[in-house]
Order: sequence, then structure tokens, then C-alpha cells
Amino acid sequence: MEKTLIFLIGFMGCGKSTFGRKLGKELGYAFIDMDTYIEELTGKTVPQIFAEDGEAHFRHLETQAIRQLSNQIHCVIATGGGAPCFNDNMRLMNEIGQTVYLELAPEKLAERLVLDPTERPVLEGKTGDELIAHISSKLTEREPFYRQARHVVDADKPEDLLGKL
Repeated sequence: MEKTLIFLIGFMGCGKSTFGRKLGKELGYAFIDMDTYIEELTGKTVPQIFAEDGEAHFRHLETQAIRQLSNQIHCVIATGGGAPCFNDNMRLMNEIGQTVYLELAPEKLAERLVLDPTERPVLEGKTGDELIAHISSKLTEREPFYRQARHVVDADKPEDLLGKL
């Protein structure tokens, strides 16, 4: 593999962190969850950053994190679901590493998110059809960015990626 940075992108709940840990182990690479990285840098949780500083500030922090992590070698990075969609981050990630979109249908994402205990401010109070509609709407906005990834993989079969890298 010519690039030693691998960015996993996709909607929340698609498995970026779970698969990223497995992929890192398989390749002998480090694994970094970008949200966790930002939380450690700021001393605040992502929901706190959204509540206290706003989404625009959080998106700025994501861009800073991508730039800071660009000097890493042999590393798998799970981005936040919105990271590729702001501040020209998708172009930047494509320039400095491999990008992988973990694709999954809105209904499957909703199933996973309902079971996930992670606090997600943008989904608060949404269930059932309302949750699926929200995910579908957000995916429509984000797909043009996600589709710029070098690799697109079915999030139900992420191991298929290994043959592509």
C-alpha cells in the first residue's frame, strides 16, 4: 500500500470505529477515533462541544485534527460522520491517505443506532420512521462527499476492503 494513512468515512453507526480497530490490528497499524482524539485535545465530549461551542467550531476542530494526524504513519483513522462534508476535508484526506466509505442503507443504520448507547445530539428524541427519515435526508446531503472516497465498501462486509488496499 503506497499510503499509510487510511481514513474510514460514512454515516454514524456504519461501523467505522469497530471496523477501524479490527483493520488496524489486521494491518499492524495504530487506530485513532477522531472524535476521541478531539475529546482528548479539548477536554470536552463531542456533545459538550456542540452544546457549548456550536457545530461550526466542532467542524473546525475536525479539520485541525485531520491536519495534525496527517503526519501519522501506519494508521487507521475513523472520522466523524460529517467530517468529509466540511472545510474541504474530503479533498485533504484523499491527498494524504486512502479513503474508505463504509456504505449502509438508512434502515440498517437506524437499527444499529437504536442499539448504540453513544450519546448523539443530532439524533436525540428520534425513533422509528422519524429516525429513518432523518438518516435518509442526511445521507442525501452527505453522499456526494462520501462518494469521493477511493474505496466504497458494504459496511455489512467491511472485510472485503482488505483485497482492495
